[in-house]
Amino acid sequence: MKSTSVLLCLLVTSISLGLSQTAHAGSDPLSTVAAFHEALSKGDKAAALAELHDNVLIYESGHVERSRNEYASHHLGSDMAFSQAVSRKLLKSDVRTHGDLAVVTQETETTGRYKDKDVHLIGVETTVLTRTDGGWSISHVHWSSRKAH
Repeated sequence: MKSTSVLLCLLVTSISLGLSQTAHAGSDPLSTVAAFHEALSKGDKAAALAELHDNVLIYESGHVERSRNEYASHHLGSDMAFSQAVSRKLLKSDVRTHGDLAVVTQETETTGRYKDKDVHLIGVETTVLTRTDGGWSISHVHWSSRKAH
């Protein structure tokens, strides 16, 4: 059972992060991820951060940010600027839950213009969420993209 092994590995990773209380938590994994992306595209820093766990682990373009505060002080601003300038089309989405852990995978197509350059990217995203007393919270995000051909 390959997917069960992946979920178990992600669960152990999430537990090892020393998960603490979150600022906000969504009612289900998919709506939590959607709310995060909506906040980015609106440039709403507080709303974007509210979907993230205190100890969120974000992998993006070979960089790692190890907390909500670290993300807020580094890549969040540029992620919001980029999301506001382009259109993100969801091509495929899948949600798998196992107890208090959920994994949302998405394939996207992003088009638009950013910093005077045309953008046309195919992206993949894996988001791990943890159920807290208040609902679902994003504990890990991994983004990857390539130029569309």
